[in-house]
Amino acid sequence: MTSARVPLVLASASPARLATLRSAGIEPVVIVSGVDETQVSGLPPAELALQLAELKCAAVAARDDVPPDALVLGCDSVLELQPVAGSHGHGEALGKPHDADEARERWRAMRGRTAVLHSGHSLREVASGRVAAATGSTLVHFADVSDEEVEAYVATGEPLHVAGAFTLDGRSAPFVDGIDGDPGNVIGLSLPLLRSLLAKLDVPLVSLW
Repeated sequence: MTSARVPLVLASASPARLATLRSAGIEPVVIVSGVDETQVSGLPPAELALQLAELKCAAVAARDDVPPDALVLGCDSVLELQPVAGSHGHGEALGKPHDADEARERWRAMRGRTAVLHSGHSLREVASGRVAAATGSTLVHFADVSDEEVEAYVATGEPLHVAGAFTLDGRSAPFVDGIDGDPGNVIGLSLPLLRSLLAKLDVPLVSLW
């Protein structure tokens, strides 16, 4: 006898995260949190990504229209550009650029360098309030792209909608020489990490199918 499917609510407006879940046979309900991301600052990039994910998850889980038997998944991604050689501390935390000028400067700084894409994942069981949360981190090696390539990419508008001003599942994919880690995490949602968080809540991944 097959157990009932567990409903999943995705607390994110990201089409890439939705597509990632669908590719794994999971059809979530999408409810955007509306959390003001500027309310959190001054944290190391990995902690920033996790705290924003937890805030989005909690905001959606508290809504009256969320089924009581649901799981809510909140995610947030932050790119950490590694410090130049000889410097110390954390790299700079980079979210979505505010405009084309910022995206252009971002790419001029990133090209030929290595960064870490941190994606915070927070999973909450609505009925019990139990939470499992973690951050996935993947190294990203950027190609030494030309000024002409930067200008053409920024002109598409794509970098304005993604953390770090790039994505592996779009036009900027040829500008990434390689990664070390889970590519899904770079896109914004790590399926292996989701499976691990589900296990902490005693929920089999297959129950979401």
